[in-house]
Amino acid sequence: MAITYEVSADEAGLVGSVVGPLGLSDVGTLHRHLLKSLAEQPHALLLDLSGMLVAEPLALSVFSATVRQAARWPGTTVLLCAPPGPTREALNGTAYRRLTVLDSLGAARASLARTPPEKMPVLSDELLPISGAARHARDLATDACLRWDLPRLAGPASLIANELVSNVVDHAHTMMTLRLSLRPRYLHIAVRDGSATEVRPSTHVPLDARRGRGLLLVDATAHAWGCLPSSDGKVLWASLKR
Repeated sequence: MAITYEVSADEAGLVGSVVGPLGLSDVGTLHRHLLKSLAEQPHALLLDLSGMLVAEPLALSVFSATVRQAARWPGTTVLLCAPPGPTREALNGTAYRRLTVLDSLGAARASLARTPPEKMPVLSDELLPISGAARHARDLATDACLRWDLPRLAGPASLIANELVSNVVDHAHTMMTLRLSLRPRYLHIAVRDGSATEVRPSTHVPLDARRGRGLLLVDATAHAWGCLPSSDGKVLWASLKR
């Protein structure tokens, strides 16, 4: 039986149900599904593992990788829900001691109710893939930094927003959503578009080229950045230290 992943929304955030035997051959597909859930930028992601069996223990590393990504961006709390049994015992091993594992979805919801994830200030806007989009992105980034008393980040945030939006205008040619969110340690800038094509910085850009350095500038400016698949395309994100 192939492993399945189904996701639904509730008051706690997103709930992902993993069902079936988890082996190493399932890791790539499951990881992509989990990243798509993170791309929705929920306050919390609750993973119901009550219907999952561990066919190969090394495959559990997919959850560690997901938690690491959530910590980098978008700052989502990830809770694993596994009742007492073989799966719970495997997750309680020293290799996965940084994972938060609870008995059930009810226990996870109760934990979130006691210590809810901090609500993050957010500014977002829908943009058309036209030449004026980058200018609007710069203005929104500056507005966010001034509104949140981060004037020294206005320049870097504006540059990153400009380049992420320009990348969509130049390559994806789809509608996009620019979202700036403030976390305790980072300012996050993300652009979601309708193209599933993953992007990487150009390694060879001619000195006289007028375009093509956008992601290189993002890489040089941001604390961290990356590209995640979403349900209808992808999200390019970057973070700046507060």
